[in-house]
Amino acid sequence: METTARILVGLVAALHAYILVLEMFLWAKPPGRKLSGFDVEMARATAPLAANQGLYNGFLAAGLVWGLIAADPTGFRAQVFFLCCVVVAGLYGGATANPRIFVAQALPGAVALGFVLAAQ
Repeated sequence: METTARILVGLVAALHAYILVLEMFLWAKPPGRKLSGFDVEMARATAPLAANQGLYNGFLAAGLVWGLIAADPTGFRAQVFFLCCVVVAGLYGGATANPRIFVAQALPGAVALGFVLAAQ
């Protein structure tokens, strides 16, 4: 159970690192435009906002990695805190921006959180 929890936390961290790259560096390029659905002009106009979002996703990834490498109880607490942040961000994004965010962000965070709590 603990190994599964750690793998899931690592996958959520990797997902958020990938989102950082998409939002900070690829927003106006084809991968970022595919994600957003924006044309080139709108993607360029919104790139500073996307980069800011990407930075926050990077903070989530960094916090989850910290939780994986820190000794308990700090590691466990960091994982729970940052996974809760992921879930809340996913719920808010799904409700306000795009319902796909529920599945892409909130669901993986919630599943990982469930495994982390069950493994404790």
